[in-house]
Amino acid sequence: MTDNITREEAIELLKKYNKEPFHIQHGLTVEKTMRFLSHELGYGEEEDYWGLVGLLHDIDFEMYPEEHCVKAPELLREAGIGEDMIHSVCSHGYGICCDVKPEHEMEKVLFAVDELTGLIGAAALMRPSRSVMDMEVSSIKKKFKDKRFAAGCSRDTIRTGAENLGWELNELFEKTLRAMQSCEQEIREEMEKIGL
Repeated sequence: MTDNITREEAIELLKKYNKEPFHIQHGLTVEKTMRFLSHELGYGEEEDYWGLVGLLHDIDFEMYPEEHCVKAPELLREAGIGEDMIHSVCSHGYGICCDVKPEHEMEKVLFAVDELTGLIGAAALMRPSRSVMDMEVSSIKKKFKDKRFAAGCSRDTIRTGAENLGWELNELFEKTLRAMQSCEQEIREEMEKIGL
């Protein structure tokens, strides 16, 4: 279940509409987090689908910020991507910029981890190591409570995401942190390979 697009094609598509290294890195981070969690939650056979949705979730954000999740279907259809994946991609904007509701567990995971990976990534940049490898859940909790820190990362969306999954916030923090720790080096290498 990959919706007729390879990972290489998905990366090229992401790069076509996103030039900022930050947006490429965020796409890769959400992709790898989704891949990790697909196994963690018993959906390992759907890893590619989970990953591709994570990779492409912000396809329209850099060029069309005012039309986020509204422009995405057009861009994805042009690339030959099917309606199931388009629904999954757009569902992370539910209640924020579109009315596509997360229905499958994968979509609920994407909704929950998208903002949280941003918050954790921002917290990592503040550390002497500039890494998530030596980070603990307690650090995330502290940054989460500080409304001024990474103010663009919606705490309400993260809370709602955890609730939709039936998870405590701590569980979401812990799973997302472990997922990001599992792929940090891989993402660095891939960013270098892409030339960013």
